[in-house]
Amino acid sequence: VGLFAAYYTGFRDLSCKIIDCLPQVGGQLTTLYPQKFIYDVAGFPKILATQLADNLHQQAQQYNTQICLDEKVQKIFYLPDGSIQLTTDKAEHFTKKLILTAGAGVFTPRKLELESVKKFENRSLYYVVRDPEIFRDKKLLVIGGGDTSLDWALYLREIAKKTYLIHRSSKFIAAASSVRQLMKSEVEVHTHTELKEIVGQDQIQAVVVVSKPENQERTLEVDSILCCIGYTPNLGPIKEWGLELAGSTIKVNPRMETNLSGVYAAGDVAHYEGKLRLICTGFSDAAVAVNYAAHAIYPELRVFPGYSTNVAEQKEEEKLSKQSQVQS
Repeated sequence: VGLFAAYYTGFRDLSCKIIDCLPQVGGQLTTLYPQKFIYDVAGFPKILATQLADNLHQQAQQYNTQICLDEKVQKIFYLPDGSIQLTTDKAEHFTKKLILTAGAGVFTPRKLELESVKKFENRSLYYVVRDPEIFRDKKLLVIGGGDTSLDWALYLREIAKKTYLIHRSSKFIAAASSVRQLMKSEVEVHTHTELKEIVGQDQIQAVVVVSKPENQERTLEVDSILCCIGYTPNLGPIKEWGLELAGSTIKVNPRMETNLSGVYAAGDVAHYEGKLRLICTGFSDAAVAVNYAAHAIYPELRVFPGYSTNVAEQKEEEKLSKQSQVQS
């Protein structure tokens, strides 16, 4: 949603800067389900989440959007002229209007509560997949019973030497089609099973799992673990800015304006009556926020931007006219 808002800002001939706490663009698309197909984006029968993120990035970069990654906004201040100063953990930024597209906030993976876990974290035990190739030819254990765990187990089985999946229940909180595919695949699935211990010194050599309710222990020879037991969303410092909140979302009016002057919200983080938290409605929120922000900055600009086909042709004609004037 943030990338589409950046595109729309450029479309309205305004400059834009994206500040993202993640190390890569794409938000939930690249963080939660990068290898999952999305079926409800208009014009695409299906599209891989990473491909959609790449497309949105390319669309935004038509206007040379400046993107600041791995940077966390901590505070905002109002300057005498009404503009906004943002202080991050790395720098200070200034803007006339601010659009918050924070999704459900910062996603912190839920971690395993075992003493034997800590020394292996980000070495051979992972909570997020940055590069699937790290699991190539590995004996992999996937932990979890949701969409993320099943998606990764099904995807990584083609890369890993052997793939196990354990889930503490017999009921999966995932798409029925994914469950059927998992059960037909070569992934070795153990339900009613939990991790008890990780065996190894510098590297994982095996795990001890226990099956309920009989408390039967077994050892699985694995050298990598991917734990997908959920995320804890947190708005972080945004909660301290004085915004009117509805749980972990921000209340907005039909113009996507928050209760703070010059601050808008769009996408999953925005709350209004009848809100549906979908990608398609997030794009709509972004367009509404940008168009009203543009009009607020420059009242001579109409809120309605015109149709992109007509505007693009007009801009091309203006460009050719300027080139002609320079040549003459």
